[in-house]
Amino acid sequence: MTQPPHIPPKPPEGPGTDDAGSVVMERRAQRVEPPKLYQVVMLNDDYTPMEFVIAVLQELFGKDRETATQIMLKIHLDGRGVCGVYPRDIAATKVDQVHQAAAKAGHPLQATLEPVE
Repeated sequence: MTQPPHIPPKPPEGPGTDDAGSVVMERRAQRVEPPKLYQVVMLNDDYTPMEFVIAVLQELFGKDRETATQIMLKIHLDGRGVCGVYPRDIAATKVDQVHQAAAKAGHPLQATLEPVE
């Protein structure tokens, strides 16, 4: 007498299995925090020409002439001014670019990055 082939019992269907009995992992939504932001702050000095500061703000930070002039005046009058807000790596790159441009032009212009609270 011939025996029928053995067919394993089907696992119960429901969460965690598919039609073929394979185990399926549930996808859980992951909460990814947005990157922490940093502001690039340019510092006033008594030697860097105002026109150079305006040019740096336009070229490196993409500011129009009017906005660059307003930021430059804030730097001049308050001793510091925010040039832009970026993720940490971009802010650090912007600070380096300011320092390189100032050194190339022979100016002591300084910029720092600070975490945005």
